[in-house]
Amino acid sequence: MSATPPIPLPPPLSPRHWATWAGIAAMAALARLPWPLQRALGRTLGTLLHATLRERRAIAARNLALCFPERDAAARDALLRAHFAAIGTGVFEFARAWWGSVAPLRRGLVVEGLPHLKAARVRGRGVIVVSGHFTTLEVCGRLMCDHAPLAGMYRPHGQPAMEWAVRRGRARYAAAMFPKQDVRGALRHLKRGGLLWYAPDQDPSRGDSVYVPFFGQPAHSLTSTHQLARLSGAAVVFFQHLRRDDGGYTLRILPADDGFGARDPVVDTAAVMAAIEAMAREAPAQYLWIHRRFKRQPDGSSAYRDARVPD
Repeated sequence: MSATPPIPLPPPLSPRHWATWAGIAAMAALARLPWPLQRALGRTLGTLLHATLRERRAIAARNLALCFPERDAAARDALLRAHFAAIGTGVFEFARAWWGSVAPLRRGLVVEGLPHLKAARVRGRGVIVVSGHFTTLEVCGRLMCDHAPLAGMYRPHGQPAMEWAVRRGRARYAAAMFPKQDVRGALRHLKRGGLLWYAPDQDPSRGDSVYVPFFGQPAHSLTSTHQLARLSGAAVVFFQHLRRDDGGYTLRILPADDGFGARDPVVDTAAVMAAIEAMAREAPAQYLWIHRRFKRQPDGSSAYRDARVPD
């Protein structure tokens, strides 16, 4: 297969990358702090990010207003602050997933629905494991790899040192990593019976896409889950992951309809977004609201132009 190699290429060490390496070294050091301290620091970092990332705060606030119109302004503001606290915690979870030990996070871990994954793999069939962009994405992906050999698709980083760090970190636990452009490699992996972890819920800059509902709003969405299932014959399941109030994590595999890939791409894409919406409603603070999910609308407008948020 043409996935990125399990052991990344030699890291770029020229002086122009030293500033990035300093940041990576700091994250690697923070990854080794005691987990209770990391959680406390994460909440503090979230407060700082809420205060300083004005543009991202405005994007998230606009998304929450669109998606939760039934909540009053005070309730949405509380959710916004909880979201940034989740982002802050997620930073330390990312660091621990790549450079630290997840042994403390395995304590209290709840894993549900693995029989659905086993059933989907019947007769060596590949499986597309669909999730969304949640703040728990990286650490819960590593935790799920204890139970299933997940490969993933990812967007290559433009900074070479950071790209090396991403690949090196994920090589610790992922079965393979496919750049998003390597559709052929991902298809070969699925046709050989592999598991492909995929999060298709962000507004795409390119690729076959349609508008389907997401929280009652038209959302510009990739049809890639449909296309991958159609071309590979793979089954589809959904992967929900969340951080519980008691500090533990829940990983949950949910079944999907058997018809993925054999019906209209709009129907399949709407089913994907409905499943991710249901996950987000269960843990709304943990979904990645700082992304411009509704920047493209069917009439050519943007949902953010009236919210003092640059497009």
